[in-house]
Amino acid sequence: MSPSKFTSTGEETSQPENGIINSFSLFSEKAVDEILQPPVQGTDDHLIEFSEAMRTVAKTLRRAAEGKASAQAEAAEWKRRYDLEKARNLQLEHKEQSPGEHDGDYCEAVGNFFNQPVSSNEANKQFEKCCGENGICSHEVLRDGESDSGSKMVRKASFRLSWCCKGEQSDQHKHDIVSFERGNITTAGRSSRQISLRWESQPRTVLILTKPNSISVRILCAEMVRWLREQKKLDIYVESRVRAELLTESSYFNFVQTWKDDKEILLLHTKVDLVATLGGDGTVLWAASMFKGPVPPIVPFSLGSLGFMTPFHTEHYRECLDSVLKGPISITLRHRLQCHVIRDAAKHEYETEEPILVLNEVTIDRGISSYLTNLECYCDNSFVTCVQGDGLILSTTSGSTAYSLAAGGSMVHPQVPGILFTPICPHSLSFRPLILPEHVTLRVQVPFNSRSHAWASFDGKDRKQLAAGDALVCSMAPWPVPTACQVDSTSDFLRSIHEGLHWNLRKTQSFDGPRDS
Repeated sequence: MSPSKFTSTGEETSQPENGIINSFSLFSEKAVDEILQPPVQGTDDHLIEFSEAMRTVAKTLRRAAEGKASAQAEAAEWKRRYDLEKARNLQLEHKEQSPGEHDGDYCEAVGNFFNQPVSSNEANKQFEKCCGENGICSHEVLRDGESDSGSKMVRKASFRLSWCCKGEQSDQHKHDIVSFERGNITTAGRSSRQISLRWESQPRTVLILTKPNSISVRILCAEMVRWLREQKKLDIYVESRVRAELLTESSYFNFVQTWKDDKEILLLHTKVDLVATLGGDGTVLWAASMFKGPVPPIVPFSLGSLGFMTPFHTEHYRECLDSVLKGPISITLRHRLQCHVIRDAAKHEYETEEPILVLNEVTIDRGISSYLTNLECYCDNSFVTCVQGDGLILSTTSGSTAYSLAAGGSMVHPQVPGILFTPICPHSLSFRPLILPEHVTLRVQVPFNSRSHAWASFDGKDRKQLAAGDALVCSMAPWPVPTACQVDSTSDFLRSIHEGLHWNLRKTQSFDGPRDS
């Protein structure tokens, strides 16, 4: 994406791409207002609608250019962090030390390294080589709190990810992607190949999240906490509600830890090596929503009515957790969408609300209004369509078996990198769902001539109203949600649609043809 430029008068124009200049980008909203003067009394209604449409287009083009500059600045910052992290890993690899020798001077080595300059040319070559060949990268070293002289480096379990192919003879089976010193995952270029996780140091902290208001889940949680503490010698984190329930049962559970406020939740990924969920897909969604950045590997146990993300059964939780803690295990990297609500009252593009991460989908609908939704949709700088119907679903591939499927969208393997564009009851026979590439940025705006407001919900919660002129911007988040597989991602996905949806289940056609004698 090319950066936007500004004229001497402060009006924004877009840099030409492929030698072609978009004529609309040459007009600012002010210029359009001057050209399209308010129509005199008696002017045809079509000219009035055209005037309003031109103003909307001019304003959208201006905001799209500002959004492009914002995205470029964010990408440059992530690339800078990655360059530092990659160079640090290369320096540590040259040190021929055993794993036990790193404990004493590790913090000092990392701290000294970040004060050294990194050559931009060399960093660019390393970035292109790693992202082009491997597809999964680690961007930053996470510290406990701010980086000052009194800060303390938090030691987490490290692990290594590699492509996993069936058959030991394959060279890809042993090909390492990248080593994660802090146990956090972020992706620069994604891949749909099967991924294997191998621990390089033993996990020490487990977070257990449970479905509320269930006696059976409460009993299982207490049993699991006791087993992990006594048999595996692990530190346990739970929600404050769960800790109160455990202490009500017995004072034995005093060792269980929790957090006090939202600030501690933001630092939770620096302390937790593994997450175990006891519930259905909703519990997995809740676990993912707690982590605004990197997400530790999640082991989802099935205790719900319908589960596409919960392959493990609680009857064998000891064997499952023992296998996961030993490794290696197959994991599914479930991509998330990062959503921003931009209000029309905002003075510029950067005055957005806090970003919201969704694992399933973001839905824009008409709410309680009896009018059809009127939504203008853009993909990067290209106009896609105007949605007139009950609404629109922007879904991840993990959410393809949720609301998007009910609205007529296709089922997609969760590791396929893409964004599903699915209309809800469109008032058009030719409006079919789309699957867009992962790198695009989608913008859905309520035009000024819309008859009513729209409503946006994120994974079924955090409902927000979108008034005329407001917009919702969605792009792929850089932090996926790694979930453990019972077999592998493909086998688990096919099993879930066969067992959960009874996909293509029918009686076999009887054979009535001639038989060979």
